[in-house]
Amino acid sequence: MRKLMLVILGFVFPFVSFSQVEATLEFSDSSRAIKNAQARVIVTQGKAPFRYYWSITDASIYRDQIGDLNEGMKLSVLVLDANNDSIRLSAKVPAVGIMEHMESYIKPIVDFIGAEIFFKSIYSKQVMIDSMFLTTPNYSPSKKYKLLEWKVEENSMVKHEQAVAEILIDNDTVFLYALGSGRITFLVQPGDPLYKQGSLNKSARNLAYVKYEEKSPYYNPNHTTKTSDVPIIVVWLVLGALFFTFRMGFINVRGIKHAFQLVKGQFDRPEDKGEVSHYQALVTALSGTVGLGNIAGVAIAISVGGAGATFWMIIAGLIGMSSKFVECTLGVKYRSIDKDGVVSGGPMYYLSRGLEKMKLGKLGKVLAIMFALLCIGGSFGGGNMFQVNQAFAQASSVPGLEWIKEYGIVFGLIMAIFVGVVIIGGIKSIANVTDKIVPFMVGIYVLSALFIIGLNFSQLGSALNQIIEGAFNASALNGGIIGVIIVGFKRAAFSNEAGVGSASIAHSAAKTDEPISEGLVALFEPFIDTVVVCTMTALVLIFTGFAADTQGFEGSQLTSKAFEQALGSWSIYVLALASILFAFSTMISWSYYGLKAWTYVFGNTKKMENAYKLIFLFFVVLGSSVALGSVLDFSDMMILAMAFPNILGLFLLSGEVRRDLSDYLKRLKSGEIVKYK
Repeated sequence: MRKLMLVILGFVFPFVSFSQVEATLEFSDSSRAIKNAQARVIVTQGKAPFRYYWSITDASIYRDQIGDLNEGMKLSVLVLDANNDSIRLSAKVPAVGIMEHMESYIKPIVDFIGAEIFFKSIYSKQVMIDSMFLTTPNYSPSKKYKLLEWKVEENSMVKHEQAVAEILIDNDTVFLYALGSGRITFLVQPGDPLYKQGSLNKSARNLAYVKYEEKSPYYNPNHTTKTSDVPIIVVWLVLGALFFTFRMGFINVRGIKHAFQLVKGQFDRPEDKGEVSHYQALVTALSGTVGLGNIAGVAIAISVGGAGATFWMIIAGLIGMSSKFVECTLGVKYRSIDKDGVVSGGPMYYLSRGLEKMKLGKLGKVLAIMFALLCIGGSFGGGNMFQVNQAFAQASSVPGLEWIKEYGIVFGLIMAIFVGVVIIGGIKSIANVTDKIVPFMVGIYVLSALFIIGLNFSQLGSALNQIIEGAFNASALNGGIIGVIIVGFKRAAFSNEAGVGSASIAHSAAKTDEPISEGLVALFEPFIDTVVVCTMTALVLIFTGFAADTQGFEGSQLTSKAFEQALGSWSIYVLALASILFAFSTMISWSYYGLKAWTYVFGNTKKMENAYKLIFLFFVVLGSSVALGSVLDFSDMMILAMAFPNILGLFLLSGEVRRDLSDYLKRLKSGEIVKYK
């Protein structure tokens, strides 16, 4: 009966505590924009200091308030005081404006689709580690820190969640708690400086080191255990890349020399059908993949999997070259050229026409329509809104340009004008721009990275050793070798899009009568995108120390801080320019991908073309001026989901490509295919 009464009272009075701790959960929202709500715990009774175990994974137990919350989401927090008395608070984040209410309904649907359909994990295992650094809690450059005392003895055994140190942050006392049970080694002593020139000393960032007697779980900031997941889409992409690598006899290695000759134009014939040269097709496709993912994606991989993730990114990039070869070969083989010489190609055409030849016409049509619809959605979201949104964020964070934060719509209009001028002219106009922008933007980024590598050339051997050792030394990794392989392959797949099929739309416009030749040219994409650019980013992060300690930064912000630390504050402007160019080139390339998918579904007429271009330009403005939330998350999913119908078709058509490859190499060796330059 007593238990029943407590349940009833807990239901009627959810914020009434029967423990020694009393607290309430309050919310605030600065505007009606989505994902900007804040929550704060107000403790009215209990013994300080307090711990706050939030339901948000990346929310620290030391913080009594968190922000960037999705309106409408369910939130809970367990509050513990110094006596381990507790109270659990839970509520729904209030939604006010129309956009906030829409987001509150859309997000659960998008999360479900992502978790259960597009990115459902087929492998999940708890991450186990051998040791853990205990870091200074609640770091902020504006605060003062002082280590008051260690509450345990040096080299003593500590238990998980045990208070091991007392720290003064400004005027508040905070306990530092152990993560996992093991032997503690002090890295800082009471009285050592924790604050200097506006930031933590590197030595003071990590206060202690706990060595576990046996493997212990890796804990998130909210002290839940971390798991290592393998999304089915990543497995699908990697299996496809491995299959095509073996099926095509390691064409990713033996085809490089001839691919270079093709890019140089040595086999170009003026009379060949198409709209752009081999080189222009390559840089157009590159502009769609080399972008913000190379800046942010590598930082994410290293912050999660350590330096060793770089090795597996490189491996994924190398085998991804084979996927690009197969899809771009088929893109040219099954393309459509109208009476005016305008080319339309890509997975929509080789899925429908190629599978029809195999007596699988119905399956081919279903896969082609599925791919086209996903491609259209992806072009509006990940290929458009995400790009301009991130470019605007990067530009508005540059010192001296913060004032433009209030003029997102103006930034979007300017970008839309530039994008519109280019895409109105079609693939020829796009290629004429990308063949100048891509070398320039990649050059800016690569030269900056090379300069940092040059300054640290004496450490190159050590950095490479970290990458190799981290790739195979499971004891040094968060989650062991399997966890790091997963991280490396996942970020590479998201970066170079090998197997997604989008690049074949651009390559299908190449001037050639030999489909295999364009497939060989496409080999360079994952190599440049992942093997070259991503590796350079990784080396910069390792040299600057951000691979070992992210210092609270993540994504593109982490890479920006690494460049700033190595080159000085002026590098912020270089990266901002590179980011805007990356975004611009990606948008114009994806406008072409989306257009070809649109006209495949709705008809290849001038009216339909113009309708798509106007909608695309509208989304440029929209992407820079509003918070995008789950709508953008969903459109990002669509880009990777394109791999499902595409790779299935590539599996079925791989035998045909293999036969064409053997025939092409035989004719090349016999001299039937000759150089023209």
